[in-house]
Amino acid sequence: MSDKVLIIEDEPTIARLVTYNLSQDGYETEVIGNGAEGLHKAIQDEYAIIFLDLMLPGMNGFEVLQKLRQHGVKTPVIILTARNAEEEVVQGLKLGADDYITKPFGVAELLARTSAVLRRSRNEESRPKADPAGEKVISLGALQIYPDKYEVQVGSEWITLRPKEFEVLLYLAERPGIVITRDDLMNVVWGFDYIGGQRTVDVHVSSLRKKLELNQQSVQIESIRGVGYKLTVSRKTGIAGKA
Repeated sequence: MSDKVLIIEDEPTIARLVTYNLSQDGYETEVIGNGAEGLHKAIQDEYAIIFLDLMLPGMNGFEVLQKLRQHGVKTPVIILTARNAEEEVVQGLKLGADDYITKPFGVAELLARTSAVLRRSRNEESRPKADPAGEKVISLGALQIYPDKYEVQVGSEWITLRPKEFEVLLYLAERPGIVITRDDLMNVVWGFDYIGGQRTVDVHVSSLRKKLELNQQSVQIESIRGVGYKLTVSRKTGIAGKA
């Protein structure tokens, strides 16, 4: 059975390009040219992946993406954006997009990104669940991470993170005090075949800081200029795992 793909795009040329090439590669495609209608379809039906234009009539792509995630729809989303529109890419990633493609794009890039996003999504879905009797917990100051359940707690508050945000945090937390390069994070979290740039890592770290409010806790994600990031634990906490 072929994967179903929803394409929410109002520009006929782009919609035809995406539809034709994905169909040739074995995907079953459906095109919606309106944001509100696309949102309804994405919530009501099941798709393997969604392509989402940002400049849509009725309801723009940012609103569609935000409402999708608010409704608990975890279908991977690739946003379609104009070239040299970094602000759009950053905002889209913060709202829960999994990847992006800048227009105009080639067939090889389209198929490669589609395959990579689907592969990462399925790897996450197939991750084994925790054994309640032997649950693993990483404790760092006020931060509690449950790797097998993809859950995070700061103090008494449970924090909701997107899968990639969680994986970035987990990789840093397993190596407290050690500087992790952006390339390392990109390769481990997104995979060696990921085509996006290092800006993706920066966006996810920025989002992590805001969600966890780490700057006000005993744990911080520090930026190492020109290199990457490291997670540090205050010496006052006495928690094992500090550098």
